[in-house]
Amino acid sequence: MRLPVLFIFITVVLDAMGIGIIMPVMPDLIREVGNVDLSRAAIWGGTLTVVFAVNQFLFSPTVGGLSDAYGRRPVLLVALFVMAVDYLILALAQSMWLLFVGRFIGGITAATQSTASAYMADISSNEDKAKNFGLLGAAFGVGFVLGPMVGGLLAEYGSRAPFYAAAVITFANMLFGYFVLPETVSDQNRRPFNWRRANPFGAFAQMKKLPGLMPMLMVFLLLSIAFFVYPSIWAFFGRAQFNWDARMVGLSLAAYGFGIVIIQGALIRPILKRFGEKTTAVFGMCMHLLTFLVYPFMTETWHVFAYMPISVFSAVAVPALQGLMSNSVADNAQGELQGAMSSLTAVATIVSPFVMTRTFSYFTGEEAPVYLPSAPFLLSALSVVVALVLFWRWRGGVASKEIAG
Repeated sequence: MRLPVLFIFITVVLDAMGIGIIMPVMPDLIREVGNVDLSRAAIWGGTLTVVFAVNQFLFSPTVGGLSDAYGRRPVLLVALFVMAVDYLILALAQSMWLLFVGRFIGGITAATQSTASAYMADISSNEDKAKNFGLLGAAFGVGFVLGPMVGGLLAEYGSRAPFYAAAVITFANMLFGYFVLPETVSDQNRRPFNWRRANPFGAFAQMKKLPGLMPMLMVFLLLSIAFFVYPSIWAFFGRAQFNWDARMVGLSLAAYGFGIVIIQGALIRPILKRFGEKTTAVFGMCMHLLTFLVYPFMTETWHVFAYMPISVFSAVAVPALQGLMSNSVADNAQGELQGAMSSLTAVATIVSPFVMTRTFSYFTGEEAPVYLPSAPFLLSALSVVVALVLFWRWRGGVASKEIAG
């Protein structure tokens, strides 16, 4: 593996680890800094996550535009340096406003994934692009698994330990990139920065060109909102329902992430080949629904791990939906479709933490009508039911093909 490719691989791993490594300790850190109970800590956690997600959404086009104008190398190296400083801020924070500052900065630096992908495209031949983009997908999967595992294990040394570790690793990767990363933007392919192109809401306007797919895009949004219940409240739910510590939260998230990687990396193709996209999408949504309805009845830790090999099959739903939508539009509308889905994913990462953490807080607070830590999962189940109804009524994307073509 060439050194620049290795650097990009590590950078994407770190991006994927960014949230996962701190998820197991966030409830403890918020309670420690804010002097609040678990119920209130969940609201603060959701607010911090929303701040992070909003900035990632708002700044992704800006960071991409800056890399086109001033080069991939300075954007990536500066982002990594700021990311390392951000982890130190979180590690040293003694007040909630410093946690807000940390998450605000973190959302901006997390917007560099598009720059990493652009760099990979710059250095890849036409024959190697598919292979190298597959490598980026693998990197994201590795980070998704390693993040919570490392965070949970380091929590043994205190709620601040994962942040210090993340800062050191990120800074080391920045130094590595400083010595091995050549610039790929030259005068021939440099593009002046334009604020109009940096508009993060531009992709929403493109949805008007895909009218036949609007029901499917809404299905995609509803499923995304339902799925993001996991990063939103899992750490809080585990403590309330099973009395887990940070280590167990991290291990459970890592195990779930490992299962998703296996499903989407190895099993999705034979499943799609055998059952087709529509049947696979319905099956995945039904697995989501069943899983969300089962959580209220889980009372022991072993229940979660015993059911996990079944629950991870819900991960086939979104790839099947993406395939259906992609096959329902013309070739010259693929970019519009991908932009629309990226924007909807960003909306889900903002809406879900806000709604799910407040639901958790309401049903675990002192004035709760019934103590029900699993209430957010029931809300996710309702979202999936609506998605299934919309999907059932959808009759394909013929209109969007005609318009796009």
